[in-house]
Amino acid sequence: MAALVAGTPWMRIRVIPEFASPFIFRRHFRRNFSVRASVDSDAPVRVRFAPSPTGNLHVGGARTALFNYLFARSKGGKFVLRIEDTDLERSTRESEEAVLRDLAWLGLDWDEGPGVGGDYGPYRQSERNSMYKQYAEKLLESGHVYRCFCSNEELEKMKEIAELKKLPPVYSGKWATAADGEVEEELAKGTPYTYRFRVPKEGSLKINDLIRGEVSWKLDTLGDFVIMRSNGQPVYNFCVTVDDATMAISHVIRAEEHLPNTLRQALIYKALGFPMPSFAHVSLILAPDRSKLSKRHGATSVGQYRDMGYLPQAMMNYLALLGWGDGTENEFFTIDQLVEKFSIGRVNKSGAVFDSTKLRWMNGQHLRAIPFEELSQLIGERWKSTGLLTESEGPFVDDAVQLLKDGIDLVTDSDTALSNLLSYPVHATLTSPEGRPIVEDKLSEVSAHLLAAYDSGELFGALEEGPAGWQKWVKGFGKTLKRKGKSLFMPLRVLLTGKLHGPDMGSSVILIYKAGNHGIVSPQAGFVTLKERFEILRQLDWEALNQDHPALESAATISN
Repeated sequence: MAALVAGTPWMRIRVIPEFASPFIFRRHFRRNFSVRASVDSDAPVRVRFAPSPTGNLHVGGARTALFNYLFARSKGGKFVLRIEDTDLERSTRESEEAVLRDLAWLGLDWDEGPGVGGDYGPYRQSERNSMYKQYAEKLLESGHVYRCFCSNEELEKMKEIAELKKLPPVYSGKWATAADGEVEEELAKGTPYTYRFRVPKEGSLKINDLIRGEVSWKLDTLGDFVIMRSNGQPVYNFCVTVDDATMAISHVIRAEEHLPNTLRQALIYKALGFPMPSFAHVSLILAPDRSKLSKRHGATSVGQYRDMGYLPQAMMNYLALLGWGDGTENEFFTIDQLVEKFSIGRVNKSGAVFDSTKLRWMNGQHLRAIPFEELSQLIGERWKSTGLLTESEGPFVDDAVQLLKDGIDLVTDSDTALSNLLSYPVHATLTSPEGRPIVEDKLSEVSAHLLAAYDSGELFGALEEGPAGWQKWVKGFGKTLKRKGKSLFMPLRVLLTGKLHGPDMGSSVILIYKAGNHGIVSPQAGFVTLKERFEILRQLDWEALNQDHPALESAATISN
């Protein structure tokens, strides 16, 4: 028996005696029994995340991985990654690589698993078939499992009969009591067979779930289930039980959709004499309409959010809050803070709604929490890669990031923010409903004085001096026009930026001035320099603008 569990020195495997008859075996089952965690209290915490490589990593799977990771780190334990690739038709190595890439991007580094190794490998189920077969044979010898020679047609007939009688579609037990001679006869003919696990026909089973409390099932709803297919391939529930036991997994933290599987797995644990891990089943992630989150609700995979410009630390923070909280109003956590605060006891058993607006907001919080030098590098590289700028670093990039960062929640938002700053939709703004009152407030006079300040070199001289020069010039300009406050700054904003709203006007104008001098903006960025803006102002037909006419677009549309 020891050879079957090499690498698991902490386990005590109880050898189940071989029974002469399956009827004797059945009498050993109690009518009611509970299955409780029986892991050695001195044994280290070991948890696992076990994705199937049949597609991209869903945010629900990412949250399950995160909870396992946080639990392991908070307890000083091990986080194991195991690939459950028993679905040979759908599993691909490309999907496996994508899942590993997404987990690495999130920062969920595993202690054992593919690419890392460990004492309990191999860590792909497809590489563990010999172990499954050994344990299946052990169960056959002990009487917990029997060979079933039923054809697919026979099984379908059983289902039809059960439906007519309005009974659960469970196996009838045809081969459960077959004589040895009948079995030998079918083996001699080469009839294909499966291995079926004997399930007690009455009674119930209970587990104590760390999140859901006591959960119980009636055994008569299950029926004898297959653990090995006729082609020799093990079934999911059998693989998982053997893997978790032989990998010394102490806590199984997984999605609630796996809760029904626990009944079969618990019976297998009991039959093999394996210590039971503790179970914790996490609620589903729901869409805003409280249905299960799916592709029809938008992005659902980690890779999609990465490509959309989300930060891994923001994703981790947000996913942790889907069903967990530290008991305070705080919602901003770094990964180290999550490790410090996390506990299974605070995981909620009700479903959590995925709110993409909240995730975007949280990403903005994390983006602005990045040290400025790192943030400037991140956004600067983005601007250069998208063709807005010819350089990714320097004073202009730093000033632009400083000016625009409060309006950026995603790195990709920075493109729109900079493009808006560089654009000059003055005509559309002036002809919009929102721009109309500003035009009527003698905007043409402000424009004439502004052009005079440009022509004299006075304005550009002030901009050369930076913020102090700008402030001094604006103060003098306002005195000349006998304007101040909104009546001064709104006309100036429209004339200089072409928009009604935006970041700080002085900083914006200085930055636009610098962009025109330094040649850092790419030709294809649609940049209108200050010199070009003044030429546009010079050519405006104020008489036509002052006439009433329908607006083409609102200023809000223009600024966006």
